Amino acid sequence: RDTVLILDFGSQYTQLIARRLRELSVYSEILPPGTRAEALASRHPRGIVLSGGPDSVHDKRSPRCDPKIFELGVPVVGICYGMQLMSHVLGGEVKRSGHREYGQAVFQPSDGGALFRGLPPRSRVWASHGDDIRKAPPGFRVTGMTETNAIAAIEDPQRRFYGIMFHPEVVHSEEGGKVLANYLDILGCRRDWNARSFVEEATERVREQVGPNGRVICALSGGVDSAVAALIVHRAIGDRLTCVFVDNGLLRKDEAAQVRKRFA
Repeated sequence: RDTVLILDFGSQYTQLIARRLRELSVYSEILPPGTRAEALASRHPRGIVLSGGPDSVHDKRSPRCDPKIFELGVPVVGICYGMQLMSHVLGGEVKRSGHREYGQAVFQPSDGGALFRGLPPRSRVWASHGDDIRKAPPGFRVTGMTETNAIAAIEDPQRRFYGIMFHPEVVHSEEGGKVLANYLDILGCRRDWNARSFVEEATERVREQVGPNGRVICALSGGVDSAVAALIVHRAIGDRLTCVFVDNGLLRKDEAAQVRKRFA
């Protein structure tokens, strides 16, 4: 299926990016920020998203991406820190602003910005950053601004690289869903993914991996991840699954009893 890969630079909103893309019927997956370009290419992504994050590109310990991802020929969009990092790596100028833009802002797109097709001349967005782009990298042009940020969006149409200083994935950005939909249109993604098809495919993969006689032990914590894993494996192999639940005393009141009742 068409897949968009998201490199997570530590934003509290990274999971929301994945959710929004999946709500638009395109499969997305979150990976560590330093994932090598070769590993990304092996997944044949239609696009790559560089998430936001709390760091500054000027900090020595701030997370970095493999610069070779910009040589893969895959469209890339950087959001907030992702935009700053892309600008920094590709020869732009990123400076500490001295005035942190946090909260609602009014975004004004420029004519011709591919990500902003169909957007009104002004819309409210959610911003959270302390660094600004003072000079776009070679090959980029400015495609949007806010009242306090002259370079709030950039694009290189030839290489299909895009940068957004605000967060389109949060509900506070009024036209954020349209921005992400435009990105998927640029990628030419088929809108054919849904949760039901994912469950069916995951179930079949487990069935093939375990085989006709294999058995599985599942460490069940009561959290979402292990509960979903247990349900999918049970769909695949039935009573050949054994769940081991450890009540460590940290669940909410009566939750351990609920887990035992549901999975017994």
